[in-house]
Amino acid sequence: MMESQQREPTAILVAVDAGGRGGDFVERSLDELEDLAKTNGFKVLERIVQRLDQIDRATFVGSGKLIEIQARAEEIGAGYLIFDGQLSPAQTRGISEAIDLKLSDRVTVILSIFANRARTDEGKIQVELAYLRYRLTQLTGRGVELSRLGGGTGTRGPGETKLEQDRRAIRKRMATLRGELRKMEERRERSRSLRDRRQIITAAIVGYTNAGKSTLLNKLCDASLATGDQLFMTLDPTARRLDIRDGISLVLVDTVGFIRDLPKFLAQAFRATFEEAASADLILLVADMSDPEAAAQIEVAQKQLQDLGAGSIPILYVLNKMDQVAADPYHDVMTLLRNEKTEQIAPVSALTGEGMDDLVDRLASFVEETLISYQAIIPYKEAGLIAHARDHGSVSEERYEDECIILSGLIRKSQIGPLLPWIEH
Repeated sequence: MMESQQREPTAILVAVDAGGRGGDFVERSLDELEDLAKTNGFKVLERIVQRLDQIDRATFVGSGKLIEIQARAEEIGAGYLIFDGQLSPAQTRGISEAIDLKLSDRVTVILSIFANRARTDEGKIQVELAYLRYRLTQLTGRGVELSRLGGGTGTRGPGETKLEQDRRAIRKRMATLRGELRKMEERRERSRSLRDRRQIITAAIVGYTNAGKSTLLNKLCDASLATGDQLFMTLDPTARRLDIRDGISLVLVDTVGFIRDLPKFLAQAFRATFEEAASADLILLVADMSDPEAAAQIEVAQKQLQDLGAGSIPILYVLNKMDQVAADPYHDVMTLLRNEKTEQIAPVSALTGEGMDDLVDRLASFVEETLISYQAIIPYKEAGLIAHARDHGSVSEERYEDECIILSGLIRKSQIGPLLPWIEH
């Protein structure tokens, strides 16, 4: 046990309070960084905040402060500095030249968590793409050694520098990975098309990381997804069918969690996963009501949904962890949702089951409001309507009589119009 503890990497978190952001904002950001660091296996020994007008371009916190941090790290036995931000190549170089400690930042911590969490081939490809995009941003005039990049570097062309060779190798590998990812996306698109044709309603479970999305899916569907009090437990989109009652069912899709200030290249790498939300019929936006930042986290999720083009999809706000609810976040969230003028709110505890029956009833009502059953008597001259019915619904009966076609099935209410003149009343 002692050996395991000794091997646990120890770290100091470093942040800059710049630009008038305020101490509360910085502390909340450090709280999140500490959760990320712990999820990645670090033991956080201390947090240091430097107040500056702006982040130092050469050393993030200033050279004098770096020397102080080095002394403090030696005093308490910290082996790493984790910076609350993304270090530029110049900052990484400047810090490394000034002190003798291992360096990390918010982005590399998230990347490492992603690498450990990915289980499917698609998830692993997305993580590698994100890592390669990050490596490209870190290449400078001095060049870097390629490491942990699956795939060879090829041969160096005439007069090609090490920097050019590294960039060429990364771009070549990225092109290969994008090709593999496109094939997987095409398969997922075919699955989505099949769901649409069969009139399977899809609800995407989204929310801030660690809001309890996978626990909610497990409770609804008796599934066995990995859950826990750690960030980014889910990276790979997972679909489960929920049979409610009397033939009413829908597919629930668990998605990767949102997080504040997620770098653009990371969001792009996981866009295929996030697009499960953009193609859903309904979004279940899960919020952790035990977190003082619940309202701010809902706003982060709302913004990222807008960025994904999912802003017009109906949202059901699932206020999770009501068994641990605190007064302040509940008040803040309800104020936010009142301003949104929404009544689509379901307070639950995915852990204890509190409120789950009401949530299931709301899901059933949504399915019933989205689909409509019909029986149509279609003349042969309008036989083209059969294709419309198949494209936008499921056909349970297609019977050819002497003068007409009897067609029965389910169709989305938004697509019933062309069939209305021929529906029996």
